[in-house]
Amino acid sequence: MHPAAPPRRIVAVFAGLSCLLLPLLAHLPKASAATAAYEAENASLYRAAVATNHTGFTGTGFVDYTNVAGGYIEWTVDADTAGSTTFDLRYANGTTTNRPLDISVNGVTVAAGKAFNGTGSWDSWATAQVAVTLKAGANTVRATATTANDGPNIDSLTTGTTAAGPGAMAAAPYEYLGWGNPQKPTDVMAATGVKWFTLAFILSDGTCNPKWDGDRALTGGSDQAAINSIRAAGGDIVISAGGWSGNKLGEKCFSAAALAGAYQKVINAYHLKALDIDIEDTEFSNATVRQRVVDALKIVKNDNPGIVTYVTMGTTPTGPDANGKDLIKRGAAAGLANDGWVIMPFDFGGHTGTMGSATVGALDGLKAAVKSAYGYSDDAAYRHIGVSSMNGKTDESDETVTTTDFRTILGYAQQHHIARFAFWSVNRDRACGLGNDADTCSGVSQSPYDFTKIVVQYKG
Repeated sequence: MHPAAPPRRIVAVFAGLSCLLLPLLAHLPKASAATAAYEAENASLYRAAVATNHTGFTGTGFVDYTNVAGGYIEWTVDADTAGSTTFDLRYANGTTTNRPLDISVNGVTVAAGKAFNGTGSWDSWATAQVAVTLKAGANTVRATATTANDGPNIDSLTTGTTAAGPGAMAAAPYEYLGWGNPQKPTDVMAATGVKWFTLAFILSDGTCNPKWDGDRALTGGSDQAAINSIRAAGGDIVISAGGWSGNKLGEKCFSAAALAGAYQKVINAYHLKALDIDIEDTEFSNATVRQRVVDALKIVKNDNPGIVTYVTMGTTPTGPDANGKDLIKRGAAAGLANDGWVIMPFDFGGHTGTMGSATVGALDGLKAAVKSAYGYSDDAAYRHIGVSSMNGKTDESDETVTTTDFRTILGYAQQHHIARFAFWSVNRDRACGLGNDADTCSGVSQSPYDFTKIVVQYKG
C-alpha cells in the first residue's frame, strides 16, 4: 500500500501498482533526443492558425488548418546525435472522416498520407506515432494537409519517445517527491542507469480535480521541474493516482466520465505515455468505485491510443483477494484492454517461506485470475500482470524483502515477460542512519540503490 501523505506510523505501507513502442529501424542507432514537447502554437504556420475554441489542449492553444490542401505546421527539432526515434503527434478530429497529413523531416517525406482518424469530438485528443530518422543538430519537421478537408487540429509534437529503450517502462520504481527526503531523480539515473520513474501520488483536492498529494498544482511547481529534469536526462515517467491515504479521485468523481476527465488532465499536463491507478483502501473495497475506475480507464484508453495503463492493488500470498478478482473480472467484462494488472506482495498478514517465494506464489495466483477473466493464453496472461514490491522491512514484523528476494522476482519477470516490475520506493533504497525513519530508508544493511540496480535489469 502507498501512503499519500507523510504517515504517522513507524513504517509506511505502500507500493505499486508492455511497452507499446513503435518498432525502430533495426539497423540504425537511436537518436539521442531528450523527450520534449513542441507546442504547435509555437511552430511556423502556413494556411493554419492558432485557436483555443476547444478544450483539453496543452500549452496556450492548438493549431487549426484552414480548410485548404497545402497548409502546414513546421517545427525545428534538435537531436544530440543522428539516429532513429519516434514522434507523438497529439491531435483532435471531431469528424468521422480521416484527415491525413504528410510528415516530412528535412524535406524528405517519411509518412505520406499519415492517417488522423476521428477522435469522437473536437475536445477529445488522441496520439499518432511516426517513426523518423534525425540528423544531429537541428531538424525541420513539417506536417502538411493533403486534402481540401484540411488536417486535424494539432496540439503538440513530442520527440524522443523511444529514448529510454525497449522495455524500459517495465522497470519504473516509485519515487515520492512529496516527503521522505527524496533523492534527485537525475542522481538516481546517473547512479543506477534507471530511465523511468513512477511518480506518486495524484489525489483529489476534495473535488473531482487532480493535484499532487491533493494540494500541489499539476504544473509549474517542483514536481514539474523534477519531471523536466528526468526527460532532459533521457528518461520518462509513469504517474500514479491513488495510494492508501488521502482523498481518492475514484470516490470524489461521481461518474466514469468525470473520473476519466480528471485522469485526462494529468495525461494532458505531462503528455503521458503511461498512467498507473493504485487502487487501495476505500476506493478498492467499494464495488461501485471499482466499476467507475474500470469504466474511466476504458474511456482513457479510447481517447489516448497507445497509452499504457496499470492497475495496482494489494494481494494475498495466493493472489488477489475477492475484491481484486472482482476488479479484474469487471475489467474483462467492460472490454478494458489494461496493459498490466499489478499486485503489491507484502503486508500479507502472515505468509510462509521467503518474501521472494511468497511473491512468486502471489504472481501465479494473479496470472490465473487474469487468464480466467480475459480468456488469455498462459503467455498472454503473464504479459498482462506485474509486481510492485517493497524493499527492506515492511510494517509487518515477519516481512523483510531482501535483495535476494528481488533477484527471485527478477528471474520470474524475465522468464515470463511480465508487464511491470516496480517497487516502493527509491526514497527507501538506502541504509538507515541515526534518526532515519522507514520512510527514508530500507531498514536493512545495504549500499545505496542496491534494489534499484536489480530492478533496472528488467527489460520487459
